[in-house]
Amino acid sequence: MSISARLAELGIELPAVAAPVAAYVPAVVHAGLVYTSGQLPFTDGALPATGKVGAAVDAADAQAYARTCALNALAAAADAAGGVDRIAGVLRVGGFVASVPEFSGQPGVINGASEVLGEIFGDAGRHARAAVGVPVLPLDSPVEVEVTFLLA
Repeated sequence: MSISARLAELGIELPAVAAPVAAYVPAVVHAGLVYTSGQLPFTDGALPATGKVGAAVDAADAQAYARTCALNALAAAADAAGGVDRIAGVLRVGGFVASVPEFSGQPGVINGASEVLGEIFGDAGRHARAAVGVPVLPLDSPVEVEVTFLLA
């Protein structure tokens, strides 16, 4: 099944590629891979929340934002690669969670990204991953995700 057909089956519509907030491009194709820049959970051009996970932002909400980040990453990768059906799988996910010092649930938050990529790509969505707690992210976003995809 093609990735576009799988997205339709899941009822997932990829968002428009988010405009960069600084001097970079959303994704780059190189040597059979697509590397995305860190993606924030923009929805219709705006962040759904700001602040730290464990304080102003609930962990369950942050997990949903990580899912949005992953879909934004897939949209950026598809745009750079010439279409979503040129994406064959996921190699690595890097997740960053702006959180209070006592919060240690970063892996659970980034599961939002990993799980949606698994739903979309099946076994080809299994990936290496990092989930890192940080003091602050761009625009005070609670979550940022970068993904390395494999080309078909």
